[in-house]
Amino acid sequence: MVPQEACLPHADRDWPCVTDCDARIRRTGLSRDKDENGHDDTPMQVFTYLLIVFSLAFPCLLQAATTSNDQVIFTVDFSHQPPGTALPWLKENGFSFWLDAYRLNPRFENHALVLSTDGRAAGMIGKQFKSGEYIHHVKRVRIEWGVDQYPVGADWENGINRVPIAVVLTFGTKKWRSGIFPGFQPSPYFLSPFIGFKEEEGKQYVGKYYRKGGRYYCVASGDRAGQTIITDFEVDDRFKRAFAEPATPPITSFAFQMNTKDTLGGAKAFLRKIEFLAK
Repeated sequence: MVPQEACLPHADRDWPCVTDCDARIRRTGLSRDKDENGHDDTPMQVFTYLLIVFSLAFPCLLQAATTSNDQVIFTVDFSHQPPGTALPWLKENGFSFWLDAYRLNPRFENHALVLSTDGRAAGMIGKQFKSGEYIHHVKRVRIEWGVDQYPVGADWENGINRVPIAVVLTFGTKKWRSGIFPGFQPSPYFLSPFIGFKEEEGKQYVGKYYRKGGRYYCVASGDRAGQTIITDFEVDDRFKRAFAEPATPPITSFAFQMNTKDTLGGAKAFLRKIEFLAK
C-alpha cells in the first residue's frame, strides 16, 4: 500500500495531496496496470500537492468518450450543470477537498465550474483513481478554461509561486521526496499547467519543493481576463523529457487549484472541460 497520507502540513507550500476516493465514471477500453507477477497494481490512496487549490469551472459528468479524430479517452465536462453550488455534484462524483477549497466557493456559473476568493487562500479539489481506473496511453490533455481576475503579485519569475488556476496531473505510483524534512511526504511524478500573468508563456518552472518529481508550465500569459482559453497540453513526450524516463506512466489522479497566498485582491477563474486524448 502507498502511504495513507501525502499531504504537506501548511497551505503556503507548492503542493497538496489527495486521498483515495471513489470514481463514478464511464470509460472505454482502458487496461489495468500489471505488476511483474501479473497482478493489478495496488490502488494508490494518495494524490499529492500542497499549496495549490484548483478551480474547477464547468459542469457535467466524468465520462470516457471517443471521437474519430482526437481519440478522447476520458472527459471531465462541467458545461451542462445548472447554476448553483457545485459541492453536491463534486462529492457525488468522487472529488475531495483540501486546504481552503470550501472558501473558494466552487459553483456552476455560465456553463463552467467557477472558483473565486476575495483574499488570500490556497485550496485544491481533486480526484484520485483506483488502479483499475487509471487513465492509460494519454498523449495530450486539452483544457477549456480561463481567468476573470488575476491575483496581484503572483510572479513565478521572482519566487511568488501563486496561480489563479492550475491543473495537476499525477503519473504512476512511484513516489519522490519533497526535498525538505520533516513533514513533506513523497509524491508521485506530476505535471501542472497553469494560467499566469507575468510568467513566460511556454516556460517550464520548478517549484520550491518536489523538485525532482514535479514540473509546472505556464500555458497562457498576459492579461486575458474574461477570455476562454483552449490549452492543448502535450503530456507523453513532455513527461519523458522532464524526468528522463523511457515511458510515461498512467495518470493516477488530477486536481484543480487556486492559490492567492502572498498576493493581493483575490482571484476568480473557471474550468469548463478537460479531455484526455490518446492522439
